[in-house]
Amino acid sequence: MKPFLLHAFFLGVTMTLPLSSQAKPPKNSATILAHVRNSFDLIVRLPYKRAATLFGPNGERSWAGDHWDPRFLYPQPGQDVRGAVFTIQHGTHKIVWVNSAFDLKGRHFQYVYFVQEIMVATIDVHFESLDANSTRVIVTYERTSLSPEANAAVEAMGKKDSASGPEWQRSIADYLARSKNDDRLRTRASK
Repeated sequence: MKPFLLHAFFLGVTMTLPLSSQAKPPKNSATILAHVRNSFDLIVRLPYKRAATLFGPNGERSWAGDHWDPRFLYPQPGQDVRGAVFTIQHGTHKIVWVNSAFDLKGRHFQYVYFVQEIMVATIDVHFESLDANSTRVIVTYERTSLSPEANAAVEAMGKKDSASGPEWQRSIADYLARSKNDDRLRTRASK
């Protein structure tokens, strides 16, 4: 499975919880729910303004693989903007996402998604220009289980999150290499 936002939920972790009566909210305050926070970073060999476009829901389509297919509820037509609401279908789960921050000047994007009776997650993406043609991207996942039955899966996803940097780096580099080759072919064909 290739990266970004979708793997924020299904990063190779198999959820065996039915979305039914088995996964219930805690009955008392003594129930402990898992909460994990993990970060990784990667380098994108593009100037910030071009690198940032790869981390919006539409922009991610170019490198995240066929499984990443956001369906925009707002705005119509879909755009990478603050306040965008979209869904991602993964198996039987339809996950609702909100782009809660899309601040190009502040170099910060944030996504929030909710999987009923299982988990709430936030994904913070921060950008730092390293030089004219390189951008460091820092990604932080924060996940909270909504039921004790989901604790193990949330903890396992957190472990995978922290190791995702190399996969994202490869996927983006592969996309950029393909794009460069496509540009060369178009240039040759137009001559």
